[in-house]
Parts: sequence; C-alpha cells; structure tokens
Amino acid sequence: MSINTPQQYKEALRQLDLLTNSTAAADKENSATITQLTTAIETYEERLHLTLLPTLPTTLVDMIELKRQQLRLKQKDLAQLLEVPAGRLSQILNGKRRITLDLAKKLYERLGISPEFILKKA
Repeated sequence: MSINTPQQYKEALRQLDLLTNSTAAADKENSATITQLTTAIETYEERLHLTLLPTLPTTLVDMIELKRQQLRLKQKDLAQLLEVPAGRLSQILNGKRRITLDLAKKLYERLGISPEFILKKA
C-alpha cells in the first residue's frame, strides 16, 4: 500500500479510524490492514515532512535576504534598520562590498543572525 496524494492520505486516516474504533479490530485480517495503513501513513508523513523542510541559506547574503523577507521589509527599510545607506546595502547584497564589523554586529542584534554564521560566511 502506498499513499501519494493528500486525498489518499485523508482516506487512509479515515479507514484507520474506522478499523481501530470497530469491535472487530481484534480480527487478524483487520490487524494486518491496520498495520499496512499505519506503515503507509507514517511513510507518507515522513516524505511530506522532508519536502516541506525549508532549506537554510548557505551564504550570509542569502541569510540577510531571508530575514528581510521574514520581517516583510523592503530593501530600503532594511537599510534604515541596519543604519546603512541603501546603496551600500545593495552593493553588499550584490557581492560588490564586504560586510564591516559594525554591520556584522547590527546583523546579529537587529536581525538575529548568529555570530558564528556571520563569521563563517562573511
């Protein structure tokens, strides 16, 4: 038995609920069906969970962009939050300028980017 769609998943949960709540749950045939349904449901949930996991940024620029999106800020608003000129932030995000120690400190304090990540990726 394999579950590949949300509809199949819902149906399997419904069937499992019916089988476990029925008085015939002790029957060997129902027991085997319950085991098959449980395995299929667990496999589907694991597969679904793995596909829904967000991929973490691997660069500091990507992390800054992720934080900007999470805070729903425009780039100019992010520049104001970090107290840097918008043009300089644009250069940093385009890889044309390096991050200063002062900006690294603000990334940690205001965006919550870990110091270890900043040091490793800067």
